[in-house]
Amino acid sequence: MARSKPRRIFLFTTVIILSIVFGGSFGVLTAYFRTTPDLTDVQFRQSFTTHIFDVNGRLITDLFREHRVPVSIYDVPKHVKEAVIAIEDDRFYEHHGVNFYAFGRAIIVNLREQRFAQGGGTITMQLARNVFLTQDKTVVRKLEEFLWAWQIERQYSKEEILEAYLNEVHVGHGANGVEAASQLYFGKSVNQLTLSEAAMIAGVIRWPVRYSPFNNPDIAVERRDFVLSRMQELGYISAQEAQSARAEELNPTARTGRVVNAPYFVDYIIQELTPLFGEDRIFGGGLRIHTSLDLDMQAAAETHLLEGLPRGGTDPNGLLQPQGALITIDPSTGEIRSMVGGRGDDKFNRAAQALRSPGSAIKIFPYTAAIDKGITPADVYVDEATEFVLTGGQRWSPQNYSGTFLGIMTIREAVERSNNIIAAKIVQELGYQTVMDYGKAMGITSFVEQGRSNDMGLSPLALGGLTRGISPLELASAYGILANQGIRVAPAAVLRVEDAFGNLLYRHQTHQSVVLNETTAYLMTDMLRGVMERGTGTNARIGRPAAGKTGTHQNYQDAWFVGYTPDLVTAIWFGADIQERMVYGGVRYGSWNAATIWGNYMRDVVRDMPVTDFAKPDGLLENVAIDIKTGLLVRDNCTLPQDEIRLETFIRGTEPTSFSPRCSTR
Repeated sequence: MARSKPRRIFLFTTVIILSIVFGGSFGVLTAYFRTTPDLTDVQFRQSFTTHIFDVNGRLITDLFREHRVPVSIYDVPKHVKEAVIAIEDDRFYEHHGVNFYAFGRAIIVNLREQRFAQGGGTITMQLARNVFLTQDKTVVRKLEEFLWAWQIERQYSKEEILEAYLNEVHVGHGANGVEAASQLYFGKSVNQLTLSEAAMIAGVIRWPVRYSPFNNPDIAVERRDFVLSRMQELGYISAQEAQSARAEELNPTARTGRVVNAPYFVDYIIQELTPLFGEDRIFGGGLRIHTSLDLDMQAAAETHLLEGLPRGGTDPNGLLQPQGALITIDPSTGEIRSMVGGRGDDKFNRAAQALRSPGSAIKIFPYTAAIDKGITPADVYVDEATEFVLTGGQRWSPQNYSGTFLGIMTIREAVERSNNIIAAKIVQELGYQTVMDYGKAMGITSFVEQGRSNDMGLSPLALGGLTRGISPLELASAYGILANQGIRVAPAAVLRVEDAFGNLLYRHQTHQSVVLNETTAYLMTDMLRGVMERGTGTNARIGRPAAGKTGTHQNYQDAWFVGYTPDLVTAIWFGADIQERMVYGGVRYGSWNAATIWGNYMRDVVRDMPVTDFAKPDGLLENVAIDIKTGLLVRDNCTLPQDEIRLETFIRGTEPTSFSPRCSTR
């Protein structure tokens, strides 16, 4: 009995200890298996590179957080798949997520070397780690890989798992997936890879920095040969195929940097598409964004604008001043063909976001309203010192750029000379609201109509001294209405968006509206042609039908030229971000410089276009001889000097019906 008591105590103690160990182990295992992911959580959400193309299908740039080009498993050649399986997981089609033989071998090696020398991971486990887990080398993370791999194998077929892996795996130099690797290393799609090239890419996966042919070409060849040997051992290729592949010289393409064209335009379309698709999808959804931009026009725009701008100095942010912007639109479709938002790498797009004083470029609104209300190009006004009484009782006496007054002149001459006095008289005659309504109908959204500082005045509406200003994009679009026979077409940058496999997600719908009578649009164009042929815009002449208008802020803080042909409308602006008089090196800059840039650029981009004239609508009366001092008709035998007689065009029904009293006959 004495012996049995210690034995009972020992047995009791042993049971307690085993119970504790078993209970603890069971608790750990229970807790471990409770971390098993639900099948609904096992969804591959890979990030794919988005591509942006110009109107001719040329690559503008790529957008990505991880550079990854999606490829279907059905488009991956057999020898590419076999090369990857041979080197990464030769029992891929046999296991259910975990290769316990390989894992046990890895444990022995790791214990012997006292470090994580081998992982024993399968393709499925690697995929679990890359997509769902972290890269930490810990026992806990390895156990988590088991659970995720197990669930992945339950959720997906082997082919689906392999497709996800081939799209996910990192291949060096910021690229992910075999398609991106093919383009990176060999400048071709994965379905064009040779056996030798496929083996090299498969070899890179294990250690991209070491096995990259860009970093270590000799080591990359050794690694390729090892992959070929494994493929031969597994029966994927014959000895002769392996030998031929080893003999093939690896010629990776020259490594190039990321293609980045038209950065301001790219930022513009990102902002446009973000409400539709969200940032995650734009930067990781593998979208194919087809835009209206023409890369040839874009290159010409950047060259001519940047070469034509004066060099003032750098501001505290390191940006060269003055800054500038250029935008070209097809007036018939609204499609943006080029966009330059500055001459730096900042994110402020001056073509679309900068609101600046348009100066005399605003005069198209009062003169368009005037023509539409029955005033004709032959109507005469007096350019003289004039004191206007403003709404608040203040008195305002504007000056012309020349500092002189020229007396009697027609509306056509006032437009060509950009006369300030007559423009103010037209605004006063029509009324502030009428002029502003025409500007708004033509697409200007930045007018300030109320408050202490507003644009309901002579100076803002006649001379362009607006409270906020106008963007080059809106002003170009407004001028485009005149080029497009009075039809406004909303500007467009994105034509269509497809997913990675070509399925249509979005297509631009053209929005257009008639805002002007086509005869009004033509007559305004006809007068603006005179600006370029005889007036303030002669620096912009391009040797073919074109019309346009200069604009300079009265303190020389902003310089504009907005002009158009029947096919293209282009607005050019430049000025300092922190507004200042543009006098650099003792030279004053203004709209004449903008006109020069416009002419140089437009001559370049229309060189290969057929010469066309502006469409002439019905309802016009042409070649009517008038006296430019009275705006009235002259007889065939009138004795007035020839420079005081002009052949004028009228909207039928607005032509003069009486003869000039100055016209005596022989």
